[in-house]
Amino acid sequence: MTETSSGGSHKAPGDRGRTTIADGVVEKIAGLAAREVVGVHALGSGLSRTFGAVRDRVPGGGGGKAAVSRGVKAEVGEVQTALDLELVVDYGVSIRDVARAVRENVVSAVERMTGLEVVEVNIAVSDVKLPDEPDEEPESRLQ
Repeated sequence: MTETSSGGSHKAPGDRGRTTIADGVVEKIAGLAAREVVGVHALGSGLSRTFGAVRDRVPGGGGGKAAVSRGVKAEVGEVQTALDLELVVDYGVSIRDVARAVRENVVSAVERMTGLEVVEVNIAVSDVKLPDEPDEEPESRLQ
C-alpha cells in the first residue's frame, strides 16, 4: 500500500473497482468441469435434456441456456457460491466416487477461475445410462 503525503492511502490499480460474476458464468464453468469426470454421461434430467435439445433446434427457441450449463444451478454472492448439479451417470460406475470426483473438479475449476469460495456442491443423480440405451442427445451437440 502506498501512503500519500496527507496520511491517506491508495489502493493498487488492480484493486480499484468491483468485479461481479453472473450466475451463468459459474454454471458454465461447473458444467464443463463436471462433464470432464469419467462416469458422468450427461447433466440434467432426461426430460430437461429432451426439452433443451428441442429448444436448441428451434430458431430463437431459447438456446441461450446452453447445453453446457443445463443441469447446473448456481447462487453467486459477493465472495461465495453454492451449486446444484443434476447428473446422469453411466451404468456400472460408483455413484459415490463419481459424485466426489465431480465435486473436486467443480470446486477446483470454479475457485481457480472466479476467485469465489465454493461453499457447497449438491449433486442429484437423476438417471443411469444403460449400455444399450440410445443417446437422447448426441455428445457432439455439446459445445
